[in-house]
Amino acid sequence: MAALGSDPATRASLLLRLRDPRDNAAWSEFAVVYEPLVYRLAQRRGCQDADAREIVQEVFLTVSRAIDRFDPNAAGSFRGWLSKIARNATIDRFRRLAAERVHSPDTHDGLPLEQLADSSMDAETQLIEEFERGRREQLFRWASGEVRRRTGEANWMAFWRTTVEGHSVAQVAQELKLTDSAVYVARCRILRRIRELVATRWEE
Repeated sequence: MAALGSDPATRASLLLRLRDPRDNAAWSEFAVVYEPLVYRLAQRRGCQDADAREIVQEVFLTVSRAIDRFDPNAAGSFRGWLSKIARNATIDRFRRLAAERVHSPDTHDGLPLEQLADSSMDAETQLIEEFERGRREQLFRWASGEVRRRTGEANWMAFWRTTVEGHSVAQVAQELKLTDSAVYVARCRILRRIRELVATRWEE
């Protein structure tokens, strides 16, 4: 699996570059962002590691064949488009396994095929939300790393221990030898900066 890079942005310019199959840099950048998202989406539907990796390859192959037809300016997000490709690849994978009698025709280790193949509006919305939630988590991890590199360790720990770990301001202030107000200020500034970075990348 590709590792998360320093900047997981998926800009419209990147989507245009993907139309060139020889642009290895663009495809590497794309893989850093979306390979882990597609992989986790497949695993949450009951796929084993090998099957999830096969689905990732199928999704990337489909994207390479269809990216010319995706219009970044048209209605519908790229993430929505990609999540549907991932769902279809997952369904195809399970159907092939059933046909090979690795699983029975009607059941498999993951969700029922009928549920996977559900193309109702609710199912589509749920899938896109799941995909976007994964993307937000990915962006939060990236933004946290960016902000941590730019702030002092004491300020970062003040934010992390009070916001993520849920410790009281008074306790953390005592541990870090800071005033309560310093902990509040550090927490607010770091949280605001993370939100700004995530929002900026989210809109790209």
